[in-house]
Amino acid sequence: MSLPLVHVSAVALVDADGRVLLAQRPEGKPMAGLWEFPGGKIESGETPEQALIRELQEELAIDTAESCLAPIAFASHSYDSFHLVMLLFACRKWTGSPRAVEGGALQWVRPSRLRNYSMPAADLPLIPILQDLL
Repeated sequence: MSLPLVHVSAVALVDADGRVLLAQRPEGKPMAGLWEFPGGKIESGETPEQALIRELQEELAIDTAESCLAPIAFASHSYDSFHLVMLLFACRKWTGSPRAVEGGALQWVRPSRLRNYSMPAADLPLIPILQDLL
């Protein structure tokens, strides 16, 4: 049986100290309490970069440009009710200070400590890739 395919753009925001921003999924959302790379669904008619820029404005109240997003990896994972394809970008340049607009929490994390956070299954294969890059 084939599952609906969901395309998502996510970002590894990297600060000047080489830490990565993780966002905690707020209460009331699927997988609430888990930590993830910020981002969201790619809407019809959007490029992955446009979706990520929109999501960063909506979720973190920050702005970035397409030229600041570098594609670094993707994850493909089947959950019970859908199959997720997540494109991961790195971003080191943005304006504004990230804040959790939709609730939940934010945490700047050293790449070597990413495994200390409970994350959705689709995010886990991206950890070693980030650790190698950063």
